[in-house]
Amino acid sequence: MNGSELPRSPFAGLADLSDKRERRVLSRGEIERILAAHLLYLQTERHQGRRADLSAVDLSQMSFAGCNLRRAKLAQANLDSVDLTGADLVRANLAGAVLRRARLSHADLTKARLSGANLVAADLSQACLAQADLEFALMAGAVLTGARLPAADLSAVLLDDAILIGADLQGANLRGAGLRRAMLDGADLRGARLGGAFLVGASLRGADLRGTYLRLARLDDADFCGADLRDAEGLTRKQIDLARSDDDTQWPESLAGAGST
Repeated sequence: MNGSELPRSPFAGLADLSDKRERRVLSRGEIERILAAHLLYLQTERHQGRRADLSAVDLSQMSFAGCNLRRAKLAQANLDSVDLTGADLVRANLAGAVLRRARLSHADLTKARLSGANLVAADLSQACLAQADLEFALMAGAVLTGARLPAADLSAVLLDDAILIGADLQGANLRGAGLRRAMLDGADLRGARLGGAFLVGASLRGADLRGTYLRLARLDDADFCGADLRDAEGLTRKQIDLARSDDDTQWPESLAGAGST
């Protein structure tokens, strides 16, 4: 099907994800002073120093690998191709930030704000995004192999062609998310909410979807071979008939005997 025929998210048009904001340019020395004051702010439990405010700053292609950026303000910042490997970004504000091709493997983004962020082709392998806010984020082609996203808000996120093999998505909100051709083999989706999500052509081989909510989800040509969908809610035989499965696929008891294709 062509682009005009693809199903649209129910959230389409409700968020402005355009990248129009002008960004400040700071010298490396200024940035280092801000980070030093931020570290003091954290070490003294906010009594000294100052919380880093790098909102709308151009930080593209810089390296902050292993840096402590906990609670830092990075909203609308340009972090294109930045190295944040192993960085501490717990509760950091990255709303609307540009993180295309950013390296975030093993980074801790617990409870971080990433709503509307651009994470296209970013590397988030083994990263922790527990309870993170990723609503409306653009994550097409992102790598999240082994990433931890329990209870994260991924509603209306675009994850087309993303790699989430072995990812922990327990209790995550993926309502209206785009997961076309995404790889979710072996992912833990127990209790996740995928109502209205687009899983067209996605691979969920061996995934755990027990208790997952799938009402109105598009499962056309999705591969559920070896997947466990016991107690999944909102699933219909029509959805199953459009998906692929095998004798090892476990369906809800109410749909027992669904055909293998």
